[in-house]
Amino acid sequence: MGLAPDAPTLRERTYEHYTQGGRGGRPITPGYGYSSIAWIPETEGSWALPLRHERITSWENPIDKAVWQLKQVCQHLPSRPITLWDNEYGCAPFVIKTADINADKLMRLRSNLCLWGEPPQYSGRGKPRVHGDKFKLNDASTWSEPTQTIEQLDAKLGRVRIRLWTTKHFRLSPQHPMSIILVERLQEDGSPRVNKPMWLAFVGEEMPPLSQLWKLYLRRFAVDHWYRFIKQRLHWTLPKLSTPQQCDRWSDLMPLMTWELWLARDLVSDNPLPWQKQMTQFTPGRVAQAMPGILVRVSTPAKPPKPRGKSPGWKTGQPRQRRIRYPMVKKRTTISRKAAEKTA
Repeated sequence: MGLAPDAPTLRERTYEHYTQGGRGGRPITPGYGYSSIAWIPETEGSWALPLRHERITSWENPIDKAVWQLKQVCQHLPSRPITLWDNEYGCAPFVIKTADINADKLMRLRSNLCLWGEPPQYSGRGKPRVHGDKFKLNDASTWSEPTQTIEQLDAKLGRVRIRLWTTKHFRLSPQHPMSIILVERLQEDGSPRVNKPMWLAFVGEEMPPLSQLWKLYLRRFAVDHWYRFIKQRLHWTLPKLSTPQQCDRWSDLMPLMTWELWLARDLVSDNPLPWQKQMTQFTPGRVAQAMPGILVRVSTPAKPPKPRGKSPGWKTGQPRQRRIRYPMVKKRTTISRKAAEKTA
């Protein structure tokens, strides 16, 4: 996301949420929201290669934007991918809208969600039930016996316990069953190491083995590293641009530069700073640090600038006009007709 708290002349600014705080440490800050879909090429490291990186306009929401991007990407893929999604997309509308897309989904769930199991067999009287027993993530008394439970010893996270429940669904999407995974880090005595474990939901055709599935989701954090990289190293949020079109053009350069660094990773030689160690597998930052060696050899097709005199400046008596100040765009959630009738 791009911060723009002091740009009242920039159109279509919306209120965006920042997990680590925006201006003055406040989580809500005026700016632009962006939606990105990236390919994670390696099992380790911080490389994330963006396939789509676009601004969420003032008339769009993150879920609809992500669904449209996923459709565009999956049309050009040779096989069915496994896609990883943050807890913002772990909801019934996202599951329903992506049901016809040729992609498996592994989503993180908020720990306060309430899911439902399969309905019991029809008794022959009354309306058939749509939901079964309640499955509340933060209430262990509502959990049924897990379908599978395994424990692993991870080199970085230590002892980990993974539990699996099948055929659960959101209340608004009973036709789309999911597999629910609970990942807990354990201490030596077997008690949970952290208060909030990680809840995942898998929706797709063929689920990978449980011992590998939860590790796949950890690769999603490479996208967070990419956002930090383009902000700090590629100066994504540095320019003070005037129009949304300029912001879009500047943002389009971020994926292009990332792919150029990825293609150049085998061509550059490591150029560490005096306090840095030598590396064999280069990160995006180390490749960018070594790119001047390639640019010197390639040179540039641009001609050197011609010397000019002093600018004449603003003409005396020519009127000046203040730039137009645009109001903030406040996005509101639509209320269903039934909910509106109840509140009336």
